[in-house]
Amino acid sequence: MKHVPLLINGEFISSQSDQQIEVTNPANNEVIAKVPCATSNEMEVAIASAKEAFTTWRNVAVPERARLMMRYQALLKEHHDEIAKILSKETGKTFDDAKGDVWRGIEVVEQAMNIPALLMGETVENVARGIDTYSYIQPLGVCAGITPFNFPAMIPLWMFPLAIAAGNTFVLKPSEQDPLTPTRLAELFLEAGAPKGVLNVVHGGAQQVDHLLTHPDIKAVSFVGSVPVGQHIYKTATSHMKRAQCFAGAKNHSVIMPDANKAQVLNSLVGASVGAAGQRCMAISVAVFVGEAKNWIPELAEMIAKVKPGLWNDKEAGYGPLISPKARDRVLSLIAQGKAEGASCLVDGSGFTVPGYEKGNWVGPTVFADVTDDMSIYKEEIFGPVLCCMSVDSLEEAIALVNRNPFGNGTSIFTANGAAARKYQHEIEVGQVGINVPIPVPLPFFSFTGWKNSFYGDLHAYGKQAVRFYTETKTVTSRWFEDDIPHGPNMTISLR
Repeated sequence: MKHVPLLINGEFISSQSDQQIEVTNPANNEVIAKVPCATSNEMEVAIASAKEAFTTWRNVAVPERARLMMRYQALLKEHHDEIAKILSKETGKTFDDAKGDVWRGIEVVEQAMNIPALLMGETVENVARGIDTYSYIQPLGVCAGITPFNFPAMIPLWMFPLAIAAGNTFVLKPSEQDPLTPTRLAELFLEAGAPKGVLNVVHGGAQQVDHLLTHPDIKAVSFVGSVPVGQHIYKTATSHMKRAQCFAGAKNHSVIMPDANKAQVLNSLVGASVGAAGQRCMAISVAVFVGEAKNWIPELAEMIAKVKPGLWNDKEAGYGPLISPKARDRVLSLIAQGKAEGASCLVDGSGFTVPGYEKGNWVGPTVFADVTDDMSIYKEEIFGPVLCCMSVDSLEEAIALVNRNPFGNGTSIFTANGAAARKYQHEIEVGQVGINVPIPVPLPFFSFTGWKNSFYGDLHAYGKQAVRFYTETKTVTSRWFEDDIPHGPNMTISLR
């Protein structure tokens, strides 16, 4: 039995807590590790370690911080498949999907390597006679990250590399459901040369989260997870005078125009809807077919029905199990509600299992047609391999439907008409839009920009917005008098 350690002040230590949470293999629910709920004292020591490290780390030259990220990126690439294997075993993701999780995190570390350019301020000479104004970008202090189960590599790497590269120190509280992957990320960060206390990792549940949210030495909190938790974290953190960025729920729509490339549409919807068992905040869970495009629904259902869930190392598996029995039972309950409310269940995955792994958290691919916006399967984020198909008569109706939804994380449109695409991207009230792209997650030199109830805060994850989130701007106005200029020659090129 593996006992997951805490990382405090540069050392992995065994927690003294008597509260342990079981980490299970989602394919069979066997216990593979135990993760501690850090004690109050351990939380205090971790935060104090980060606070002490900040006093020196903030003064480390920016290029040297960038070099740390270069070394870290190289180690992540070297250990890419190893990390993905750990990730697969504790999340149930297929190996290819796990590798994608790791790689999208590495891309953010590559952006952190560019930190010298991202920290450049601004300057204006002669704002008044003989007076100049310029700005510096400076770190906040100790920052914290609270990450979800569904991307245990990518989302921690959204957070601590950019925060630390900007000169902050960090306390990470990863999901208690899959802590082995973040622990390995932290081990490699130390191997890259991170000083003691710059990154600390604590474990636990709501009590440990609230400790971070209310602690006076934590200056900013980043969170990814569900709506109720996101609302709690945002309200608690901001009421304690902290910055907060909280990425919450989603209900992502894909609008399919009748002039779209049919083969591309169907192939895209299969992967975007049931890939990763639907446990993506950017999964397409609603397909809105405009006009005659609705005739493609039966063929789409046939394709999705052929997707085979399976074990992480099964090369024929399209996706793995859900993370927990609780998650599985919730999805099965919503499938039953969809049937009871009158939706047409074209593909029913509620009875699916994998031979030899009957105790796993399996849900087969599921497709509903004739879905209306008053049904539970439409109103709630299912977070499972379930696609809801809806039909409308026009693009205007599709836009109105999407805009009425309280979530605004991501959306896409499939069309061959540039004017239709332009109208959609302009009028849609969603933060991330794909045109003939099913899952429009931006690369890290942009930012992850969910809207409405999908995000609480002002500045988003990674990219330039994250650098602004983790820093303050100091503006200096200066004036020097010419009478103070020393006289006499300087015969060297030295600036000293």
